[in-house]
Amino acid sequence: MFDLTNKVALVTGGNGGLGLAFGRGLVKSGAKVAIWGRNEEKNAAAADELRDMGGDVQAFACDVTDEGDIAQALEGTLSRFGKVDSCFANAGGGGFRGMSHLTTREDWLKTVDLNLMSVVQTFGAVTEHLLDRKEGGRLIVTSSVAALVGTGGAAGYSTTKAAVIGLVQALALELGQAGIRVNAILPGFIETEMSLDTSKAFQDAARRRSAIGRIGRLEDMEGPAVFLASQESDFMTGRCLILDGGHTIHPI
Repeated sequence: MFDLTNKVALVTGGNGGLGLAFGRGLVKSGAKVAIWGRNEEKNAAAADELRDMGGDVQAFACDVTDEGDIAQALEGTLSRFGKVDSCFANAGGGGFRGMSHLTTREDWLKTVDLNLMSVVQTFGAVTEHLLDRKEGGRLIVTSSVAALVGTGGAAGYSTTKAAVIGLVQALALELGQAGIRVNAILPGFIETEMSLDTSKAFQDAARRRSAIGRIGRLEDMEGPAVFLASQESDFMTGRCLILDGGHTIHPI
């Protein structure tokens, strides 16, 4: 079970944080991995790390807010690996911070472009490939528990992470008959560069709300990524896999 030998996984934002953690799990299970990221130095370092684990890995420079970059990166991925079986639309960011009513339309649209339209565009390009192949596939997006509980001072982040859940449900209905499964991963507080760029009070609160007594580690992301990329998740589509250590069920 969970054997991804001869499968090709594409991970946007795969050069660090959650994306690189997904890559580690995928490589351990035998998948070939294409990393897409803007920072070529980080791309190279991530690819080297995964190759040192025995992975067949190639990194491609790509800004997923740019449709031209997406097309070029996908062309390179298909030239290198011949196909894509699963696509992890993981690239994104925190967006603007501050009171929503004081935020400009431009900053709102930048956050929408970064966290929502990048997913729409990436999934759109990969879907064309999957439909042409007629062998099914997997589309997975990194959302957040902020989609469920909200985050004060980061309305754009919460809004866009909630929006991609609606996208997942719609695409699951559109593509299910073609054998394409579409799901979302909703991490809670995981130790990444972005999450640790928060106040100590916020981090302490996340620890207190954990049902298992700790916040998430990057290695906690590896197994769920493998599950969603594998045939073992074949009966799961349009759903959210919440990985938060019980944070969102905390009563107070």
